[in-house]
Amino acid sequence: MATLNTQVIALTGLNPTYTAASAGGDKVAVGDRNFLHVKNGSASSVTVTLTATASVRGQAVSNLTVSVPASGERMIGPLPADLLQNQTDGLCAIGYSASASVTVAALRI
Repeated sequence: MATLNTQVIALTGLNPTYTAASAGGDKVAVGDRNFLHVKNGSASSVTVTLTATASVRGQAVSNLTVSVPASGERMIGPLPADLLQNQTDGLCAIGYSASASVTVAALRI
């Protein structure tokens, strides 16, 4: 499981770097200005799962899942700390139903 480096979008522009999705999942910093850009280069859709860590009145909140279509991409976010931040490492865990031909960038605006 790799920790994705959050890239900051600036007035001068950003040419984001995309990383291959890890088969065992990735981790990313949370924040109200943080988001993911997931690109799926495969011929099948891929489900991206963000592990929720919040609870409401003692009941766990469901994980967030986003379907990325074949040859498609999705912007996912913002990534709020109160919903997604793991108390142990302060990051959000990300899982992928398949990782072949999937790339991801962690971005902050």
